[in-house]
Amino acid sequence: MIRDNQKFLNRLQVIIDAFVIAIAYALAYWFKFCSGLFVNGPHWDFESYATYLAAIIPGYLILYLAFNLYTPKRVQGRRLELSNIIKANTIGVMLFIIVLFGMHLDDFSRGMLGIFYVVNIVLETAERNGIRMFLRDIRRKGFNIKQILLVGYSRAAEEYIDRIRSNPQWGYVIRGILDDNVESGTEYRGVKVLGKIDNLFVILPENRLDEIAITLGLDEYSKLEHIVALCEKSGVHTKFIPDYNNIIPTKPYTEDLLGLPVINIRYVPLTNTFNSIVKRTMDIFGSVFCIILFSPLMLMAAILVKTTSEGPLIYKQERVGLHNKPFYMYKFRSMEVQNPTEERKAWTVPGDPRVTKVGKILRMTSIDEMPQFFNVLKGDMSLVGPRPERPLFVEKFREEIPRYMIKHQVRPGMTGWAQVNGYRGNTSIRKRIDCDLYYIENWSVGLDIKILFLTVFKGFINKNAY
Repeated sequence: MIRDNQKFLNRLQVIIDAFVIAIAYALAYWFKFCSGLFVNGPHWDFESYATYLAAIIPGYLILYLAFNLYTPKRVQGRRLELSNIIKANTIGVMLFIIVLFGMHLDDFSRGMLGIFYVVNIVLETAERNGIRMFLRDIRRKGFNIKQILLVGYSRAAEEYIDRIRSNPQWGYVIRGILDDNVESGTEYRGVKVLGKIDNLFVILPENRLDEIAITLGLDEYSKLEHIVALCEKSGVHTKFIPDYNNIIPTKPYTEDLLGLPVINIRYVPLTNTFNSIVKRTMDIFGSVFCIILFSPLMLMAAILVKTTSEGPLIYKQERVGLHNKPFYMYKFRSMEVQNPTEERKAWTVPGDPRVTKVGKILRMTSIDEMPQFFNVLKGDMSLVGPRPERPLFVEKFREEIPRYMIKHQVRPGMTGWAQVNGYRGNTSIRKRIDCDLYYIENWSVGLDIKILFLTVFKGFINKNAY
C-alpha cells in the first residue's frame, strides 16, 4: 500500500514538475519581453518560443531523475534537494545553450534563458517545499505512516531508532524489535523487544507492517541467510541495516564481480579514470588561468618579500601527496630564514617571532599560497583537495587519528572542504579529516566548483594564520 502511494506521489510529482517548468518558461518570456523591465528589440513571439518546450520539459524531467529529485522526501533534506535542483537546472541551461550555438539559433534570447533559470529554481523549490509541508501535515494526522519492525537488537538498531525519533517528519513508526539474545520487554527509547526472531510469523498477522528492517549485530551475521528467508516469506518489504558503520562509516561502493558482490571499504570517485581526467583537465586550465589572473599580485608579493627580508623568494617544504609520495610545495617565504632542524619542530603559533611583517599579511590573505598554482600545473597538487601535511606530522597523525591516511588516495589541494568550513591552521585535526573524507567519497565537478566559489568569498582571509 505504502509503495503504491509512493509510486503515485512520484507520478504526481513528475506531472507537477512539468507544469512548473512550463509556467517558469512562460513567466521568463513575460519578464523579458512584456514586463517593461528590459529594453528589447525585435523578438520571436511566444508561440515560437513555446515550441521548444517539447524538448525542454522531458529533458529537465530526465535531469531531475538523474539528480535524485524523485526519491522519497522522508529522508531527503531541504538543502540537499535545493542543491540538486540548482545542479539539474544549471546543467539543463548549459546543455540548451550548447544546442542553441550548435544550431546557430542566434535569435533565441539568452537573457530570457537566464531569467528562466532563476524563475524555475525558485518555483521548483517553492513547489517541493509545499509538497513537503503537505506530507508532514497529513503524517501528523496519522496518514502516510510507515510501520516498521526491527529484527535484531544491535548498535545499528539503536542508531536507526535514534534517527527515526529525531525526525518524526519522516513518518516512520517502529513497532518493536525481535531478538534471540535480549530479554523480552527490554526497551530502548520507547521501542520494546517483543520476543524471539522465530516469532515473526506470530507477530505479522497481528500487526500491519510496511517494512521489516534487519538490524543484526555483527557477531550474528551467521544467521543472516535464515532470517532473510523468514522475512521474505512474510511478503513484507525487507531492508538490511548493517552493523559495521565503525568499519565503513559512510556509503560503501558495491561492485558486481561476475555475480559476486564486492563491497569496497570506501568509495573514491576519483579512482575512476574518466573522473580523474576531468579533474586533471580542470586543474590544468584553472591553474593557468589563475597564474595569469593573479600575476600582478604575485609580482607585488615577490617584490615585497625580496625587499623587506633576506633570503630566498620561494620557500619549498616537503609534503606528503598522492599515494603517500613526497613532493615540495611552494610558498612565498613569510618567515625569517632559519635552521631546517628548528623549522621542522612545529607549526607557527600566535605572535611567532619568525614571521616577518610582510609575511603576516601574506599569510592572513593566503597570498603566500599562490605559488602552489605551479604545483597544480606540475601535477603535485590539485586546485581542490585535502591539504597536504609534512612527513613528521603524517607519521604522528596516522597513529593517532583513525582513517587519517585515506586522504592520500587523492591529490592534495590548495583549498578544500575542510578549509571552507573553517578548519584551517590551528584547528581540530579530527574534524578536518572528517571533512576530507566527506570530500573524497562525495567528489563531483559540482562540489569542486562549490568549494572554489566558497573559497573566493570566505576562504582567502585566514583568521587562524599566524
